[in-house]
Amino acid sequence: MADIVAELADRGRSLAPDDRSRLVELLLESLHEPPLSHIEAAWDAEIVRRVQTYQRGEVKTYAAEDVFAEARRIAP
Repeated sequence: MADIVAELADRGRSLAPDDRSRLVELLLESLHEPPLSHIEAAWDAEIVRRVQTYQRGEVKTYAAEDVFAEARRIAP
């Protein structure tokens, strides 16, 4: 069986420079997809957890005006 990576590299070299650049960018982006989707899934789960905690009344809430007043006091 031929080495598919070597074959793709050879075919890639025959592309115009702009197309090669685009191909490289697409391949590099694909390396970052799984971690990003993993992070997004973790944030989705965290959002659900926080909303459920709020809905059960397990978290203390503060009025927005009080939060902003405190922020202005801390960082005028």
